[in-house]
Amino acid sequence: MRILADENIPLVDDFFGEHGDIRRMTGRSINRAALEQAEVLLVRSVTRVDRELLEGSAVRFVGTCTIGTDHLDIDYFDEVGIDWASAPGCNARGVVDYVLGSLLALAEGEGVALDSRRYGIVGAGEVGGRLVNVLRGLGWDVRVCDPLRQAQEAGDFVGLEQILDECDVISLHTPLTLEGEHSTFHLLDQARLERLRPGAWLINAARGAIVDNVALREQLARRPDIQAVLDVWEGEPQVDVELAELCWIATPHIAGYSLDGKLRGTAQIYQAFCASKDIEPKVDLAGLMPAAPLRGLVFDGSVSPADMLSTICRAVYDPRRDDAAFRRSLNGNETQRRIDFDQLRKQYPPRREIEGLQIEINQAQPVQENLVRALGACLSR
Repeated sequence: MRILADENIPLVDDFFGEHGDIRRMTGRSINRAALEQAEVLLVRSVTRVDRELLEGSAVRFVGTCTIGTDHLDIDYFDEVGIDWASAPGCNARGVVDYVLGSLLALAEGEGVALDSRRYGIVGAGEVGGRLVNVLRGLGWDVRVCDPLRQAQEAGDFVGLEQILDECDVISLHTPLTLEGEHSTFHLLDQARLERLRPGAWLINAARGAIVDNVALREQLARRPDIQAVLDVWEGEPQVDVELAELCWIATPHIAGYSLDGKLRGTAQIYQAFCASKDIEPKVDLAGLMPAAPLRGLVFDGSVSPADMLSTICRAVYDPRRDDAAFRRSLNGNETQRRIDFDQLRKQYPPRREIEGLQIEINQAQPVQENLVRALGACLSR
């Protein structure tokens, strides 16, 4: 069996090595010629996999090591009998950590207490749902907009217009859908961006085209009270440099790039591959996951909840480091910027997650213990 894989997918040899010959290449360069005799295609979000790419090939299994599937032509796969799988939830925690770090940076820069703001989460799937649980666990005021879930279940959901009218912070976590009544293409268009509350913060760590980037650039230029955090961009790897310069934090689509998330993604696709081929899985992620360089933190019971929150989050991840690296890459010409965008992702340093971090508190107070539990860290006794 021949397997073609995006070179940025980790542990491919460990999981798939015994099942065939593996060839790696950059995700954006995968084309029909590269698929010659390949039966398995493993990708990430930068590779569009559709009829044009696959028709006439030997590929019978497509796996994307990502939550999103907007780059896959699932209708075509089903039509011709190609098995496929994504990795729902694999990097959800990494995105939550990214949002928490961004909120801390915004609050510090503007001198605002995070518990004084009202949060609107748009899209409550794997990522948004976990973020809602964390924010509500911290005791913060949260509104949730998810029309699909609202139609399927009873719940405390609100409409997008209410989010825009009532929320000081809007964080986008909806998939990109281009057609139908639930299309999210330019979900935040010029008219909706103009409705943002004074001093609003907008975070997009989902897909670039959910926000009209041109309209957002014009809005940020007109209204300096609004702050934006963008990890995703229309036309990636091309980036609107003027828009990036207006953002509080700008990063190259790495919100979910935790090491844990990437390894989980490969493991999930391996499990799906084995199921599709009726093979007994032999490789377990637990045996391949490296030890975290930071095992835990110790606090005194006198620490304030705000300081504890900041210390725990930033000990694991601070998005301002990625923002600084990304801004340095924007100084070149357009061709070089596109290259640098992908290089920042390819050479991304190992980053772990808050979940699993051991927290010890001497003479702990209930509010401190609740904070640790809300963040998903482990409270040591």
